[in-house]
Amino acid sequence: MIVTVTGSLGNVGRTLTEKLIAKGHTVKVVTSNPGRSEEIRALGAVPLVGSVHDYEFVKQSFEGSDAVYLMIPPDYNAPDIKQYIMTIGRQYANALRETGAKLAVNLSSVGAHLEDGLGPTGANFYVEQRLNGLEQVHVLHLRPGMFMTNFYGAMPMIQYQGIVGNNFNGAADLPLTHPRDIAEAAFRAIDDFSVSGKQVQYVVSDVKNGDQVARTLGAAVGKADAHWVEFSDEQLLQALMRDGFSRAMAQVYIIEIGMAIRDGSFAEDYQKQRPVGGITLDEFAREFSAASLPA
Repeated sequence: MIVTVTGSLGNVGRTLTEKLIAKGHTVKVVTSNPGRSEEIRALGAVPLVGSVHDYEFVKQSFEGSDAVYLMIPPDYNAPDIKQYIMTIGRQYANALRETGAKLAVNLSSVGAHLEDGLGPTGANFYVEQRLNGLEQVHVLHLRPGMFMTNFYGAMPMIQYQGIVGNNFNGAADLPLTHPRDIAEAAFRAIDDFSVSGKQVQYVVSDVKNGDQVARTLGAAVGKADAHWVEFSDEQLLQALMRDGFSRAMAQVYIIEIGMAIRDGSFAEDYQKQRPVGGITLDEFAREFSAASLPA
C-alpha cells in the first residue's frame, strides 16, 4: 500500500513511518524542512518537501496514495491559530476529494466533539466535519489527550524547583496520551485497512490528576516532594511568552485548554466512554528519568 504521512518525523510520524515500512508499505513523508530529507530516506521513505499552505503541493503529496495520515503541523507565526487549523484542514479535505485516496487517519483531539470548543478543539471539530463530508473516503479521527511528552518542557521546573503546574488545580483528572500509542493506533488502522465509514477513536494511554503527575515525574528525577501548582491564566501566559511562545500559541494551545479542563468541557465526551490503554504514566516516568538534566 502507498501511504502519505504528513507532519514530518515528529513524535508520531517517525514511529508510524517506521512501523509502516517494516510491514512493506511504501511511505511518502511530507516535511517543510529540506534538512529532514536524508533522515527520511534513511528510514526507507520518500521525502516530499514543501509547505502545507501550498494547496498544489498538498494535492501532489496525496496523489497515488491509498491512505493518508493527516496531522496539521503547528505554525508558530500564524496570527490566528484556529483559522490556520481550519484552513489546512480544508485543504487536506479538498486534496483527498481530488486525488482519490480511500482512507484518511486524522489526528484530532479530545474535546473535538464541541463546535465552539476552547483551544484548538473547536477548529478540530470543523476539520472532522469537513473530512466527514467526503463520500468516497473512509475516515478515522484519532482523539488523543494531553501529550505526556509535553512534560519534558517542564523538566527544569520539576527538577530544580520541585513544582509543575498549569492553570487548573491538581485534583483535575487529565487524559494523558503517549505519542507512540497514537502511532500504533494509526498504524493498525492503515495496515489492516480496517476503517469503514466515519469513525472516532479516543487514544488515551492513562488518566491521572495533576497531583499524581507531579509526584510521579518528581520522583523520577529525584524530587519526591514535587507538587502541583495552580497558576492564574495571566501568570501562565506571561511565563509561556518568556519561554518563547507567541501569545497566540500560548493562548490557544495551553491557556484555553486549561480553561476547558477547569469547566469540564474538554473531556466530557471522553468521560462517557473512558477507554484507556497503552503506555502508563509510570512507564513514561522511566523515559522522563532517562532524559533528566544534570544535577
